[in-house]
Amino acid sequence: MADETIGVVGAGIVGLATARELALRRPGTRVVVFEKEREVSLHQTGHNSGVVHAGIYYTPGSLKADLCVRGVSLLREYCQDRALPYREIGKLVVAVREDELGRMDGLYERARNNHVPDLRRISREEIRELEPHAGGIAALHSPRTAITDYPAIARSFAQDVVDSGGEVRLGFPVTGVTEVPGGIEVTSGQAGIPPAEGWGRVRVDRLILCAGLQSDAVARLARDEREPRIIPFRGEYMLLKPERTDLVRGLIYPVPDPRYPFLGVHFTPRVDGSVEVGPNAVLALAREGYTRTRISPRDLLGLAAYPGAWRMAAQHWRTGIKEYRGSFSTAAFMKDAGLYVPGVGVRDVVRGGAGVRAQALDRDGTLVDDFRIHRMGRVTAVRNAPSPAATASMAIAEHIVAAVFEDGRASRPL
Repeated sequence: MADETIGVVGAGIVGLATARELALRRPGTRVVVFEKEREVSLHQTGHNSGVVHAGIYYTPGSLKADLCVRGVSLLREYCQDRALPYREIGKLVVAVREDELGRMDGLYERARNNHVPDLRRISREEIRELEPHAGGIAALHSPRTAITDYPAIARSFAQDVVDSGGEVRLGFPVTGVTEVPGGIEVTSGQAGIPPAEGWGRVRVDRLILCAGLQSDAVARLARDEREPRIIPFRGEYMLLKPERTDLVRGLIYPVPDPRYPFLGVHFTPRVDGSVEVGPNAVLALAREGYTRTRISPRDLLGLAAYPGAWRMAAQHWRTGIKEYRGSFSTAAFMKDAGLYVPGVGVRDVVRGGAGVRAQALDRDGTLVDDFRIHRMGRVTAVRNAPSPAATASMAIAEHIVAAVFEDGRASRPL
């Protein structure tokens, strides 16, 4: 239908990629992005480590696997076209113990099924050729794994939306989603306080929710299912001191623990020349809890009232204690890092930044691994889009837009 108005809630990289895809694929459609902050990509996108994942880790046939691999090619082409940073510096997934070799081989087969390009197993000696300071007894080498600047990409997406005749409304926290005849009414404002003229109430024909850390709360406004809930995990980083960044040439990762959707402490060169070490994964005490002192009583009460949170804690409390120990002790944090670059320690790093991961959790305590997208008539809600969502953002956008308009090109129905 021509001359529709499509709303997108959330100006992170997934929301902006979706808005851009709408504007490009459906000429004549008016696209409006609603964002509660005063700038785009302030939360998960703005705290992203910048890795363009090749698709090594994800279950073949899952949305993560399909959309990550597709997303890499789209993102590479976009960055080249817009002169945005995109550097294929390569990644090593390193086994440091014999009991990790079986899991590493399993990753290799998974990556082959996902068509990860140029991946190969390498020996201890080959590790040293690529990374002279690295440890490990064997590794997977992914030479096409890249780094980029996701906030810059998100800003470019936002400009594309505007250039296509769309709008990015900043400072517009969505507080109501109401079905009205022939459409959806999106409202912003507090009860009893009239919103600013022209900013408090917008009617759209369809609405797509890409609200990240607030995705379950915003979805409830649209009367979506209560599960999964978002549980915020803070990832804290160290930075190698400038004089020690030469210890690392590319990305150095551990063989991940299959029980968790987190990849463990790793070494990540950034496009600005810095090198991050981390992250850990500790339960944040606020959805936007980027520091240990940021506490939200409302978020904590919501967490305490959710049975899934208690079931998760009962299953994983030992790992939680270990992660918190690293949060408070630089020596404990760097103990694991030293397995992958022997000799690196407390004296070589300073405290870096932190990000918060919007991790979906089911009622039974299961950490949701795959992307999860719900559709409720005129409203589509992205309920779980953790890493590699930034890598896959343009492919996620294709998938959502194709499925919303039922043109048969989505990789699977929502």
